[in-house]
Amino acid sequence: MSVEGLEYENIVQNGPKKVAMTTGLDRDTIRAAYEDVRSDGTPTEWAVFKFEGSRIVCSARGSDFTEFRKQFADDERAFGYLRLQMGDEMSKRRKFMFVAWVGPNVSVINRAKMSTDKAIVKDIISNFAVELQLESQAEIDIDQFKDALNRAGGANYGTGVRDL
Repeated sequence: MSVEGLEYENIVQNGPKKVAMTTGLDRDTIRAAYEDVRSDGTPTEWAVFKFEGSRIVCSARGSDFTEFRKQFADDERAFGYLRLQMGDEMSKRRKFMFVAWVGPNVSVINRAKMSTDKAIVKDIISNFAVELQLESQAEIDIDQFKDALNRAGGANYGTGVRDL
């Protein structure tokens, strides 16, 4: 009998395989990372949340954007939370961004689960000006992020005299 035939017989006798569909969350470490990024008293400017099995955990924090870029692999799903300084020469303010990463080599079923998993993460990470879904390394670009935040921020009255 073929492998498919044996598998079919097993399903007929025992029922379909049960697969755990719920995603767990390490709420304490995710909340701590979220508050760390939001705090003006810390140098932390980003946090990344990844899957360990069916559980989402805080996998990294930092202040260097090039390190942030390195956190996302082509075969994984992840979330990022960033603090970026925005504004013009007259006023500077911190803006926050939420990023959902789905690498180009992620399976179809895991891509489909991303919307429900993102909703779970957003129960904790709730304060941000812009949300982006990224699918290629080229999209993880500081200038693109700042442009998205500028567009979301409304009027920009700067004269362009002084740098950030």
